[in-house]
Parts: sequence; structure tokens; C-alpha cells
Amino acid sequence: MKSRQVIVKQEGNQALSHHDTVFSQLLKLIPRHEFETLAKQHHTGRSFRTASRWSQFVSMAMAQLSGRSSLRDIVESLSAQAHRLYHLGSTKLSRSNLSRINDAKPYDLYEALFGKLLSRSQGVVPGHSFRFKNPLYSLDASTIDLCLSVFPWADFRTTKGAIKLHVGLNHAGYLPEFVTVTEGKKHDVTVGRTLDFPKGSIVAIDKGYNDYAWYNQLTEKGIFFVTRLKSNAKYRIVSRRPVLKHKGLICDQTIEFTGTQTAKKCPAQLRRIAYQDAESGKRYVFLTNNFKLAAKTIADIYKARWQVELFFKWIKQNLKIKSFVGTSKNAVMTQVWIALCVYLLLAFLKFQSKLQKSTQQILRLLQTNLFEKRDLVALLRGDPPGGKQPDVYQMVLL
Repeated sequence: MKSRQVIVKQEGNQALSHHDTVFSQLLKLIPRHEFETLAKQHHTGRSFRTASRWSQFVSMAMAQLSGRSSLRDIVESLSAQAHRLYHLGSTKLSRSNLSRINDAKPYDLYEALFGKLLSRSQGVVPGHSFRFKNPLYSLDASTIDLCLSVFPWADFRTTKGAIKLHVGLNHAGYLPEFVTVTEGKKHDVTVGRTLDFPKGSIVAIDKGYNDYAWYNQLTEKGIFFVTRLKSNAKYRIVSRRPVLKHKGLICDQTIEFTGTQTAKKCPAQLRRIAYQDAESGKRYVFLTNNFKLAAKTIADIYKARWQVELFFKWIKQNLKIKSFVGTSKNAVMTQVWIALCVYLLLAFLKFQSKLQKSTQQILRLLQTNLFEKRDLVALLRGDPPGGKQPDVYQMVLL
């Protein structure tokens, strides 16, 4: 998907300081006309009187950015800033209104918004850290636990409820490019088979995605994978290549499976690489269909798969996707997708500002200054709030 051009527009200090809060400037990264178009496409039921999907998004995005944990908390926080809602293009929602919209209005709107924001973020991301030019992805899933008595639709185990967040993380900017939210029982590889990775890309996956037929399908599509070979796999060695043992490499072999079912599902020859990590002393055996990259690079690709685990850790610790303000499936999915949209807004700020600040540092700055009338970029730069400031730059997506 072709990303649209990001234009940096220069404006004077005075107008911005008199009219725009930090939150207002952040929301301007989402073109309102596009949001309203998506809202119309994903609307069901009667039309609104005073409430709107934009007011819902403003309320729920504020909750994500400021760490609000309940409907009462959200509504009271916005009530304290009622005089500034006009500049956000939002109206004040009651608890019952916000709860009703979360429960009844399709969450698909925010899944579509996520796609729009992802497309634009891809236009400003840096490349991955490896020398090869192939797109690199890490694929994994994380379970979000729910109380079964409160969320009976999220049946997972006998006494436990859950949903599962499946993510294909692009290492160019560490953006969650492929995202699916399913019930907790959904097997990881079932979702993995549905993802349409670009031809020539490399996908790092763990043993939870073990599926020999899928490995063969990826090979036929020209998609490379790097995973760990199961210890009970039956195979024969076709050929061996020399390895650099001082780099921790033990062997580099071409193999083909000999198990009756395995050989039928995956007749292609694959590459087996054994590696011992110098720090932990742990031995790993990797399986890949890429015969061009160096064996050490294959090991490093699998090691880089840890970035998707860090993504799950970050989003669970810093955004609200573990405790929910509604109990229906639609309300939970709405909150999860809005959290993912907020993550992309933060990532875009990080890339566009070109400042050496982590996403967490940006979030902390926003949390403490959300309704302050300060230039957003000046805030990220660390400029002092008082005194004469240089010209500010407002990022506008057109």
C-alpha cells in the first residue's frame, strides 16, 4: 500500500499556544475527513444525536495515553477538561453513552483506522539493522487473560477466559504490520497460514508454529522462514558446508525429511544449522529454506525474533489492554484496536521527529502534558515551556 506524503507545516507560536493542546496536535495526525468516512462505512443502528464515533475515539485514546482504568475515570478526566473539548472536535460523553457506543458500535472502524495509520507510518520508518534488503518479520502471539465469569464469550479453558493477539512485526521500525485478534483457543499456526507476507521476505517464527505443510507452502511462494527444528524430527543429511566454529556455529547442513507424513507434507530440501550461544552456552538447532545468507546471519535473525516479545511486553505495560472498561466482545475489541492505533501514533511521532527518544519516553511526556498548551515538537525536543521559543513545526498528514 502506497503511503501518502507527510508534509511539515510551519506556523507561528502565538496561534498554536492560544488554540492547541498537545492532545489536539496529536489528534491532527489523523485527518478528520478520513475518520468520518470510515465511521460512515462502519456504522450500524440509529444515527447519533449528540455523541459520535470521534468523541468515542477521543475519549478512549485519552484513556490509553493517560492510563485511565474505568469509564468513571475517563468521563471525569474529560469533564475536568470540558472547556478544551471543542478544540478536539469532541463532545462530552456520559458513562452510559460511552458504554453503549463501546458495546454496540462495530470495532471494525478502529481496525480500518489501524490500517490507515500503518500505511502512513510505513512511509517514515527506518530500515532494519541487517545488511540484506529482504523485508524481515517476526511472528508470534500473546494471550490476554480474561475472567471467564465476567467475559463468558471468551471461553478458553474450564475456568479461564482469554483472547489472543497475533502479530507479524516488521523489523523496519518494529511496526505491527500484520495483526489479528482472536479467541484464546485459536492456534497460532492457523492464523499464521492466513498472513500474506511479501515475496522474498524472511519470517522468524518459534516452534509453536511448527507445520511442515506450511513450510512447504512458504517455500513455493518464495517466502523464507527461520525457525527451530523439533528435537524428534526425522531427516537425512544430503550435504554439509564448512562453518566458522569461533562464531559459535556447530554445523551447516542440507537435509530432507524422512518421516512418512513429514516427507509428504514437506518434500523440499531445507537447511539445518546448529549454533551455541557464547553467553548462555545454550545450543540451538535452526531450520530454514534460505541457502544464501551466512549461517551466523540465520542465527542472528532468530535471535532478533525477541523484538516481537518486547513489543508484547511494551504494549501490555504501557497501554490498557489487560484491564477493560467494558465486558462485551465488541467493547474489548474496540479497546484493543484503539490501543494499537495509539501505538502507531506514538511510533509515527518517534520517526517523524527524528529525536533520540524511545516510544516510552514520548508516552511519558504526553501523559504529563496531554492538555497543556505547548508545541508538540518543542515538547519532544525538550524546549523549556516558558520564554520565547523558536518557530514550531506542526506535523500534518495530507
